[in-house]
Amino acid sequence: MFAVIGGSGFEKFEGFETVQVLSRETPFGLTSSGFKKVRVNGIEALFVSRHGDHHELMPSEINYRANIFALKAHGAKAVISMSAVGSLQPQYEPGHLVIPTQYIDRTKGLRRHTFCGDGVVGHMSLAYPVCSGLAEQAYALAKKEGLPVHLGGTYVTIEGPNFSTLAESLSYRELKADIIGMTNFPEYALAREAGMSYLPCSFITDYDCWDTSRPHVTLDEVLTIMRQNNSKAFTLLKKILAKEETLLQGCDCGSQGFKMGLMTPKDSLSPTQKAWVEVLLA
Repeated sequence: MFAVIGGSGFEKFEGFETVQVLSRETPFGLTSSGFKKVRVNGIEALFVSRHGDHHELMPSEINYRANIFALKAHGAKAVISMSAVGSLQPQYEPGHLVIPTQYIDRTKGLRRHTFCGDGVVGHMSLAYPVCSGLAEQAYALAKKEGLPVHLGGTYVTIEGPNFSTLAESLSYRELKADIIGMTNFPEYALAREAGMSYLPCSFITDYDCWDTSRPHVTLDEVLTIMRQNNSKAFTLLKKILAKEETLLQGCDCGSQGFKMGLMTPKDSLSPTQKAWVEVLLA
């Protein structure tokens, strides 16, 4: 089963049929509001609104661990992450979809970013944080649908909720970052720990402030682009879900994470820790 995390502008999709509202409780606290099982053209998937049903959570307030754990516990094998981002390069235009394959973390340590800690120790490789096979196939599906899409590039994650200063925006370009957002870290890291494939679908809403030749975008303009991006995202999502049985064939993401990186012997864990570790190992 695929799981969909909907970010800003993707809190809901009109084409979703709600099958079941799911419990938000996890060993790591509550998921974001809006956690449910949905159906699209007869195919079931899990969905959680990253910022909550009413966009009530700032990026640093999101319980990323609870969201990822709940998706894993309910049977998700892969996460499709829908996000609104800013562009750091002229070729990535508002309305375009970028499927980044690399990340730079520039958050400030406020977020609980790992399942490890409190007696549970593990070390997972994040060298290639995105499922390459899934990314390539999603790119091909988007191209077939005529969506303006780019495969590859680097997403820099900032803390938010405010946007960058001009100096910061320019510095991210010096780091060779291509798009900028506030939420994919620690999502991709937690998905890796949980042994789930991660597919980021980043939709451009505006150019970041580095390009001083352009007037600052207005909120109305951004909202208009967000509505258009929501429609594009749902078009792609339907195609991905329709091929869920074949898209993950040959993928080894499920063998990574805690299955490879857990160092603490399970026998030394408390019963509570053993219970949630077993979920991540499944």
